[in-house]
Amino acid sequence: MASNNDPTVIPMIERHPCDLAETNTSDPKTLTGEAVLSFHNISYRETVQRGFLLRKKTSIETLWNINGIMKPGLNAIMGPQDGSRSLFLDVLAARRDPRGLSGDILINGKHRPANFKCSSGYVPRNDVVLDTVTVRENLEFSAALRLPMTITRDEKRRRINEVLELLHLDKEEQKSKPRSKELKKRTRIAMELVTEHPILFLDDPTTGLDLKTTTDIISVLRRVSEKGRTIIFSINQPQYSIFSVFDSLTLVASGKLMFHGPAQDALGYFKSGGYKYENHDNPADFFLDIINGGFSAILGTKEDGHDVDKYEELCKRQSQITRKLANMYTQSTLYRETRTKLDQLLGKQKLERVLAVETTCITPLWHQLGWIIYRSFKNLMVHPQDTVKQVVITVILAAAVGITFHVIKDDCVEVQMRASLLYVLSIFQCTTRVSIGELFMLDRARFLHEHTSGYYRVSSYFFGKLLAELIPRRLLPSTIFTLITCIITGIETSMNCFFTMICTAMMLAYAASSLSLSIGAGKNAEAVPTQLVTIYFVFMLFFSGLSLYSGSFLPTLSWIQYFNILHYGFKALMHNEFLGQNFCPEHNTEEVSTCPDYVICTGEEFLMTQGIDLSSWGFWENYLALVYITIILLTITYVRLYRLTY
Repeated sequence: MASNNDPTVIPMIERHPCDLAETNTSDPKTLTGEAVLSFHNISYRETVQRGFLLRKKTSIETLWNINGIMKPGLNAIMGPQDGSRSLFLDVLAARRDPRGLSGDILINGKHRPANFKCSSGYVPRNDVVLDTVTVRENLEFSAALRLPMTITRDEKRRRINEVLELLHLDKEEQKSKPRSKELKKRTRIAMELVTEHPILFLDDPTTGLDLKTTTDIISVLRRVSEKGRTIIFSINQPQYSIFSVFDSLTLVASGKLMFHGPAQDALGYFKSGGYKYENHDNPADFFLDIINGGFSAILGTKEDGHDVDKYEELCKRQSQITRKLANMYTQSTLYRETRTKLDQLLGKQKLERVLAVETTCITPLWHQLGWIIYRSFKNLMVHPQDTVKQVVITVILAAAVGITFHVIKDDCVEVQMRASLLYVLSIFQCTTRVSIGELFMLDRARFLHEHTSGYYRVSSYFFGKLLAELIPRRLLPSTIFTLITCIITGIETSMNCFFTMICTAMMLAYAASSLSLSIGAGKNAEAVPTQLVTIYFVFMLFFSGLSLYSGSFLPTLSWIQYFNILHYGFKALMHNEFLGQNFCPEHNTEEVSTCPDYVICTGEEFLMTQGIDLSSWGFWENYLALVYITIILLTITYVRLYRLTY
């Protein structure tokens, strides 16, 4: 490893034309071969919301008139921790709202293809890799969904093996799950390299890693760039040994461009501007010290007890330094040479502006759906003990409820006790669905990255998650609870009625789950507490219980039943259970006659006291209501999930 005293010599990359594919950007759906990315007068405005109750949207400019060229090789973006370098990288990678962008971003002299987000690689700062499957399985998922289906399985396997070897992942690491930060980062990079896109963006790929891992990752990126690929990444204060291999350096601060050009020219540029460089300094630290105004100036500020004034003074000084450095660069020879090259790339013709960069997928919906279901099942199988615990708890709870109702069984109140049992079944279906709202919330960051990168459509992800996780996790507990409870309590019913009871409980469970999902899928879902769904069900349970024991809703509150998911499921269960039942057979007449109060002997009599229609429509109207509620709430869930991608 080179020391800080080593001379600042940046080795140039030797490329062989025979190693490179032919460039083709004439087709807007194609991006192959070498890619030269140029940006012309780039500015960006972000819309922020301010205020608490009356939130006003204001637009602030975060990037100002940035120009430059990034060719095949290592193109580093550096700057202070003010968010400018990551913002600039995301704008180049088409990962920000295009409505705030002004200026032109070209690939080989032409506007970015419409599917640029899918035809270029992007490694986010946060590791969004799935750590419940192995490293190899993560790469297989990326290759299966991001490579054309015309590529054979053997070719995909060959690419995966080459990338794993390139990242020095041995057989044991390939079979292990990416739990450590270092292995997550390598896996995330590997998932992008397997696609062999000509441009790869990386947002701070070395943050939080030790020097050895950082050196290994930069070495891998170096080897990839030598094959003619354009690597663009943001990085914070790299070691000299790492800085020395950069081909291009871009310095940004407060949204302004401080320097852009060959990395080996940066030191001479700042020296010529009158900045003194000590031989023991790391060039990267030297540049950032200049941009920050010098650490000695901050230390030299006298403590006078006025912290606010001191902070304002430092901010004002920082703003002055930023303007000075930006002006110095725009007046430099380096900037004029860059503008000449940019004008040549842009040409005299007026190019048609591409207003939006779309997310397109190269695999069909059924293929994406199959892989999402497969990965979801693999994820479920990682922790089978969770499913076992859920089943055990359900069995214990069902046994407790069944034994309780069996012990207190009394012919005098048989009808009321059976109705109460159905009420408990309804409560179980609703209250156990509150946590399902986290199904899309916990997976949001990975979903946004994978969808934007062209892994799958929103519809594939939505239906895949529902089929693979919602149905198995909710079907099993509902069936077990209903079955055990009915067996222990000794409810005598026909097989047809029992099957209908199971189906009704499932419909109630899915309607309740869809409510939680519709709340947990939005942008601001974190701000909506889970207690909101719980409060809804508590109130609805209260009103349904009021209806059960009083015979009807209070007249002034009767409208609530139309918004009560539990009400529809409970009515359907009672209609199915009580219609045609006789609770006072001949041999029980003597026992029943000893009851002190009036006894309801037929199911029809009880249903009439509850105001339930005895016809078939009295049952199917509740079923249709649950179906409509489920469809409407799942549609809302899908729309909110879809809006996350914009």
